[in-house]
Amino acid sequence: MNKGIIYAAGAYVMWGLLPLYWKTLQEVPAGQILAHRIAWSLLFVGLVLTARHNWGWLHGALRRPRIVLTFLLSGILLGINWFTYIWGVNAGFIVETSLGYFINPLVSVLLGFLILKEKLRATQWLALSVALAGVLYLTFSYGAFPWIALTLAFSFGTYGLIRKTAALNSAEGLMLETAVLFLPAFGFLLLQELRGTAAFAHDGLPTTLLLMGAGIVTSVPLLLFAAGARRITLTSLGLLQYIAPTLQFLIGVLIYKEEFGPARVVGFGLIWLALVLYSTESLIHRRHMTTTAAVNAS
Repeated sequence: MNKGIIYAAGAYVMWGLLPLYWKTLQEVPAGQILAHRIAWSLLFVGLVLTARHNWGWLHGALRRPRIVLTFLLSGILLGINWFTYIWGVNAGFIVETSLGYFINPLVSVLLGFLILKEKLRATQWLALSVALAGVLYLTFSYGAFPWIALTLAFSFGTYGLIRKTAALNSAEGLMLETAVLFLPAFGFLLLQELRGTAAFAHDGLPTTLLLMGAGIVTSVPLLLFAAGARRITLTSLGLLQYIAPTLQFLIGVLIYKEEFGPARVVGFGLIWLALVLYSTESLIHRRHMTTTAAVNAS
């Protein structure tokens, strides 16, 4: 099997299993988990870059304000995404968090249209319309806007849009993102310590080790994803991306017994239909483009 597929699939499986990890820390406030995730990710990625002797990029990046501001913005978006996800999982909304990552590809298409002025094909418009119908149905059937899902989808979609044109690769970018967030995160943790509400080193060894491990479970799938993305086609990557929300959804319904009644069946069904339309159209379009390029080359 292609190593790229193994790496990318491994990344998505790890992301899909993350609810199980955060649930073991559900007694710890989401803000503290986020702060530890930032701090320990910074340390872990720093060790990886050191092992690779890969620090030559840093001086040049710090001398370019545009790069620093870009990764400040992407870091803030990542922090919003991480906090929302951790809070949603531990508050009992795993199914809704999975919805956010199901609709994320469609949000990315919409952002490409709005920000990058990319033209949408008819089937893409149809997929977006069906997804919107699903979101509206969920909103009116429950009488509550699915803000967790949409916050996750739009924060990560915008993050991806920024990283698409960013000057740094995955590990270097994560290093800079966590670095710009480190001081606020460390200050927050110090404040919790002074108040006597810190969980780290106070709530038992397992909790302390799990908080430290947040850096590993954050960084490893990102590094696997970067390695996989370089080795496989965008089509394969696009299909593999549904592994993570599918696993999250199954964990929410089968393990934590979250509600999935008729209203959610209809709402999720419309969004899954939109994804089928989007994925099928994308496959057909890319094959057509590949065939056309091959004919023109000959």
